[in-house]
Amino acid sequence: MTKQADIGLVGLAVMGENLILNMERNGFTVACFNRTVSKVDDFINGRGKGKRFIGCHSIQELVASLAKPRRIMLMVKAGKPVDEFIEQIAPHLEPGDTLIDGGNSHYPDTIRRTKALAAKQLRFIGTGVSGGEEGALNGPAIMPGGDPAAWPAVQPIFTAIAAKAPQDGVPCCTWMGPDGAGHFVKMVHNGIEYGDMQLICEAFHLMQQGLGMTAAEMHAVFTEWNTGVLDSYLIQITRDILAKTDPETGKPMVDVILDTAGQKGTGKWTSQAGLDFGVGIPQIAEAVFARCLSAIKEERVAAAKKLKGPRKVFHGDRTKVLKQIHDAVYAAKICSYAQGYQLLRAASDEHKWNLNYGEIAMVWRAGCIIRAQFLGGIKEAFNRKPDLANLLLDPYFRKVIAKAQSPWRQTVKLAISLGIPVPAISTALNYYDSYRCERLPANLLQAQRDYFGAHTYERVDKPRGEFFHTDWTGTGGKTAASIYTV
Repeated sequence: MTKQADIGLVGLAVMGENLILNMERNGFTVACFNRTVSKVDDFINGRGKGKRFIGCHSIQELVASLAKPRRIMLMVKAGKPVDEFIEQIAPHLEPGDTLIDGGNSHYPDTIRRTKALAAKQLRFIGTGVSGGEEGALNGPAIMPGGDPAAWPAVQPIFTAIAAKAPQDGVPCCTWMGPDGAGHFVKMVHNGIEYGDMQLICEAFHLMQQGLGMTAAEMHAVFTEWNTGVLDSYLIQITRDILAKTDPETGKPMVDVILDTAGQKGTGKWTSQAGLDFGVGIPQIAEAVFARCLSAIKEERVAAAKKLKGPRKVFHGDRTKVLKQIHDAVYAAKICSYAQGYQLLRAASDEHKWNLNYGEIAMVWRAGCIIRAQFLGGIKEAFNRKPDLANLLLDPYFRKVIAKAQSPWRQTVKLAISLGIPVPAISTALNYYDSYRCERLPANLLQAQRDYFGAHTYERVDKPRGEFFHTDWTGTGGKTAASIYTV
């Protein structure tokens, strides 16, 4: 009798193929299915030839090939395709079987699916898988959440295929929490990724357009940066990109790429979640908006001919300025993570996920796109104070920001003087200044709202939760009695 598979996978695009090659390499037999059935045969006779795979030509054949309790992972496009496959597969499963969605699904969909399948006595996991094609093949960061009863069934597979942190060999995979927790953590990961990428691009822009540096000179800078506190995957690949030459023109590859950025939606979802939960994550939102502005290339070309700004040429100590840009990027990076973690905390409180913030940092140490040296510092911060309100308040990060503050401000001033946009770096600074500001001008804003809409306000000399209204035009500004208490 043919050995039954340990796990099934639906979806043989590159991510799906690489993931099951990873599983097979780690000792698991995998059954695979694809909507276009010919891809199954192509894979089995190609990359999967001679390996422990069972090619399936129907959902029924896939289900029949699996050892019980069954585990099936979907690696299909987020949204309707996930629901369609669940509808096709669920009738063939038995109580206790587990379905896993490994795509970039929106977390409310995962909450809905977990609940719907639980009603059928089926277990559901929504898991974030980060690291791209290379990570899927060699070890991604994995962020599972959903039905807690399903975790023991998939834990041996997930921890085997996950990236191992270079510091201690610990798998970059741990249980995040119930229903949509895993996909929410992955979504915030991607939001932070948007912010990180934008910061690096702004540093590149300042170097190239502001300091007049060549790709080779910038390659040297990013090579140096990758040996210090900014050591990370994104700095590393930026270093490599700047060393690449276009074979067709002989120019630096980066210079022949059109400056219009794409996006798949997770950055937008993160920004929307910030609004939904009332959490300020302006840096992540600015990174999304920067991509939106890049997309209107033709408008920007036309506007560049009509709209005037500074045309200064930098004259000064380039080495000093590069050090300032380095410190500005590091400080802004910390702010990006601080905002992401505040969003995680708000969602965890709202949904009662009980997220472990230090463990999330550990999962992000390898395999994923935002892997970076300083994630160990985030783990230590939450070890010191599990209920830490904001990373900026941790003693270690507070010292880092204090040291970086002057070069950070100098970098923003330089960019403004040269007319070079740095929306993420400057927004990070505004976030920092807003968070440390004891009294913001929201008192005037509340007065405005009360004036035109009777929205009420609280007073500095009364208990929180007591709300007041002033008749701004009819009684000379007298304050009425408390309207209500919350």
